[in-house]
Amino acid sequence: MRQISSIITFITLLFLINACGSKEAKDTTTENEIATTTDNRIYVTKAQFEHNEMTLGSLEEKEFLTVVKTTGMIDVPPENKSIINAMMGGYIKTTPLLVGERVKKGQQLVTLENPEFITLQQNYLEVKEQLSYLKAEFDRQKTMVEEKITSQKNYLKAASEYNTAMARFSGLKKQLSLLNISASEVEKGNITSIVAIYSPISGSITKVNVARGTFVAPGTPIMEIIDNEHIHIELSVFEKDIMQLKKGQKIRFTIPEASEQTFEAEVYLIGAAIENNRTVNVHGHLKNESEANFLVGMFVQADIITSSRSKMALPETAIVTIDEIDTALQLNKTDENGYYFTPVNLQSDGANNGFIAISDAQEFEASKFLTNGAFKLLGGN
Repeated sequence: MRQISSIITFITLLFLINACGSKEAKDTTTENEIATTTDNRIYVTKAQFEHNEMTLGSLEEKEFLTVVKTTGMIDVPPENKSIINAMMGGYIKTTPLLVGERVKKGQQLVTLENPEFITLQQNYLEVKEQLSYLKAEFDRQKTMVEEKITSQKNYLKAASEYNTAMARFSGLKKQLSLLNISASEVEKGNITSIVAIYSPISGSITKVNVARGTFVAPGTPIMEIIDNEHIHIELSVFEKDIMQLKKGQKIRFTIPEASEQTFEAEVYLIGAAIENNRTVNVHGHLKNESEANFLVGMFVQADIITSSRSKMALPETAIVTIDEIDTALQLNKTDENGYYFTPVNLQSDGANNGFIAISDAQEFEASKFLTNGAFKLLGGN
């Protein structure tokens, strides 16, 4: 009999423990679940509101932009880019500079060696010496023809020979100048087989195509220099969008491979012809060019802002799309224990920077909405 009493006592205690555990579980569940009232309002306790990190907010005035999306690259004007080549062929004697080095205008870049340089200087000296004789002969024939001592034919022959030699002399002197050989030094007898090539602009070396001993023919690219003191963006805009563009429009762009920062520019020039790929080139100037640290050739993603308009909007987290209908939870009532929300349908009018414009905002000017947590209550797609 005593054993049966002990069993009944144990079962009673076990039932009480399970009942307490069920109550604790029910209390915990109540804190995480949302109850819906019979009049279709959704009731959220303050504990549930705080536990789910919900927030309230009103319609805000936000700027909504109409943009043309495009891509392009960082570039410099043609006058800020120089391809270095030789006027005459020769072998590279020295090439001390490396890619990335900064050079100044007039700085020596490479030297070339070629026996033909010697021949050119010899020809120059020979023609210069002939000029003295031909000039004297020309003056003599001129005097004689004026005094009718000689024939006009002899005078014209002397004049032709002198003028021909003078033209050749001028041409050889110009060739020496293009090769950076001093004519005055040649006239002193200082003949050289080595010529130097100097930088036509200040900038950074971006390419070096030769090594010591390389033979370069006339016009062969030796190196490339770019002055990135003035950089811009070159964009390609599709034909269908070009009519929306005009000079002075703002550009917002990013360098996706290098930075998440957004930079600003403006449309400076719009191409006058359509390329083979049905795009038009658009040239943009940077707003803060001195602060930019771009490299020529960087890939750019850009938005060209064609129009801007202020609209009343809600955060994207406040709106849930259900069966292609945008729905938000409007605050209906607040009591000491929680909040009552009423689902309302809204007319959306575009999205920008995490906000959705509301076209029928005038109906909800004084309303508050659940701006964070609506998806948990409504679900959606």
